[in-house]
Amino acid sequence: MMELLYNFRETVSKDWATILFVLCLVLITIIKTFFETRFNEFIRLFINDKYLKIYKDSTNLLNWFTVSLFIIQLVSFTFFTQIVLSYFGIVEKTDGIKFIQLFTLFSVFILSKYLIEKIIATSFSIEEFSENFNLYKLNYRALIGLLVLPIAAILFYNEISSTIFIYILIFIVLTINIITYIKTLKAYQSLLISKIFYFILYLCALEIAPYYFIYYWFTRS
Repeated sequence: MMELLYNFRETVSKDWATILFVLCLVLITIIKTFFETRFNEFIRLFINDKYLKIYKDSTNLLNWFTVSLFIIQLVSFTFFTQIVLSYFGIVEKTDGIKFIQLFTLFSVFILSKYLIEKIIATSFSIEEFSENFNLYKLNYRALIGLLVLPIAAILFYNEISSTIFIYILIFIVLTINIITYIKTLKAYQSLLISKIFYFILYLCALEIAPYYFIYYWFTRS
């Protein structure tokens, strides 16, 4: 009697990721349709700062255009972070539960940081500066999020064995973030000089310390 051996291959569903990528594309299409002129100016942000001059009012921080791009940014960076962590054997890039955990972590971290900034800004009576400064940072990071999204999709559905490539990619993303942050500081350099104490407090407490603790937590975990 012939003995049949069955090899069961464990298949990991990527449907949840596909749905998220499609939803992001749909959201980008909706934004481009309803805010065509603004979106076209936005994607030229790395070339010129016309968009920042037109939409510099702090009320733009919580409108539908900015909030929609912020959501895409969160999804994009969460995917990118999970994929990078998967290359170091910390998580599985196809694990939907881990994605939700990372997404929640980023959301809570950013919103908590924003609320603390509001408290500090109110204490020093510089609410308008804080709102505009955050708007500048948010615009640049939202654009980086749009650029990272297709890269994250390619890395998610394809296996890349080269660790050097991942390090280069991380370096590029971090470099772009640093350059855009410096550009934001340069736009407010005259005001920062007059508020140097606030800026030092802000830089140490809200820009350096939180990221250091996240890095420490990930490496220790």
